[in-house]
Amino acid sequence: MPAGLLPIIYLAFISLGLPDSAIGSAWPTMAPDLGAGVSWVGAVTMIISAGTIVSSLMSVRVVDRFGTGKVTLVSVLLTALALVGFSASDAFWQLCLIAIPYGLGAGAVDAALNAYVAVHYESQHMSWLHCMWGVGASGGPMIMAQCISGGSWSLGFFVLGGIQLAICVVLTLSLPLWREKKLPKPTEEGSASQGAPTHISRRDLLRRDGVLAVLICFFCYCALEGTCGNWAATYCNLARGIDAGTAASWASLFYIGITVGRLLSGFISLKVSDHNMIRLGQAIVALGVLAVLFPLGDAMVLAGLVLVGLGCAPIYPSIIHATPARFGDDVALELTGMQMAFAYVGSLAMSPLFGVIAENIAIELYPVYLAALLIVMVIAAEKLNAVMRRRNAAV
Repeated sequence: MPAGLLPIIYLAFISLGLPDSAIGSAWPTMAPDLGAGVSWVGAVTMIISAGTIVSSLMSVRVVDRFGTGKVTLVSVLLTALALVGFSASDAFWQLCLIAIPYGLGAGAVDAALNAYVAVHYESQHMSWLHCMWGVGASGGPMIMAQCISGGSWSLGFFVLGGIQLAICVVLTLSLPLWREKKLPKPTEEGSASQGAPTHISRRDLLRRDGVLAVLICFFCYCALEGTCGNWAATYCNLARGIDAGTAASWASLFYIGITVGRLLSGFISLKVSDHNMIRLGQAIVALGVLAVLFPLGDAMVLAGLVLVGLGCAPIYPSIIHATPARFGDDVALELTGMQMAFAYVGSLAMSPLFGVIAENIAIELYPVYLAALLIVMVIAAEKLNAVMRRRNAAV
């Protein structure tokens, strides 16, 4: 790969993270201005997630036709225009409409870049790639908090959109650097030995041992990450009595934890296997959830959000990076797209569901909800590990 390409890929992932937490951070202030309820943000995130699911599942065909570089450029441009559109919105229905191109752009670049790095680069680069997402995701709430303190959530979205447009310029200049590694075509298990490779359908891929487990693991991880990030500010504001501006900045602590954790994970992954990185992350998430759960004061809430972020750090990149090794290069892009789709289904279904719970039962159930998602994720991850152990023993 060209030496100058990796920083461009990192920059693209900063652009992916920048808007991810912006709506959640701004929502306590946005909702009254738009005449919306607390749980209505779930509708916006559901539309975004639906768009990402569609574009993730289409990523194989789109990347095959246009290449990863062009797909990345167009996807970032879509999210930039959507953010500018958010800044100009004065009604809730407008947010819902603009969320469609936002989701389509985010899903395509996520699946394309994850598959590209998993195939072309070593494990530490996957961790550092997602560290760059954390740079964007933690920077987004900070920018939004400053704009809210100045009295304008609209300006926050406009600034984020402007940053995205600047990144589009860099991506345009980088297009000659992108090179695609030619991968073997997806095949049915066992067909290669007969000399008759055939395309593998998603249904057949789902039948492979361990695929369903990894998809469930992804579903729960992204449900946990999305719920934690989207509702941290609202939880701090409504359940802990922290003012909206401070709560928005506190929400960034979760993403700062992810960012720092992924920076460190890149070095740790040189010595620790992907599945043990996942286990380490899950243990740290558990400690963070407990810190938020127990009534030990606001300082422990801050510490808990940072710990949950640190724990989340190695899980996502380690699952993605292990995909070619676990299931083969021939299905890496297809399965990565499916993983992204399940990830966004998790965000689509579970973060809005917590909004309903928060509005109709109690916002205080936030850490309990996170704990339930963590437990299911651990079960799925260990099921996958058991499948891999049996497969390796049979070789």
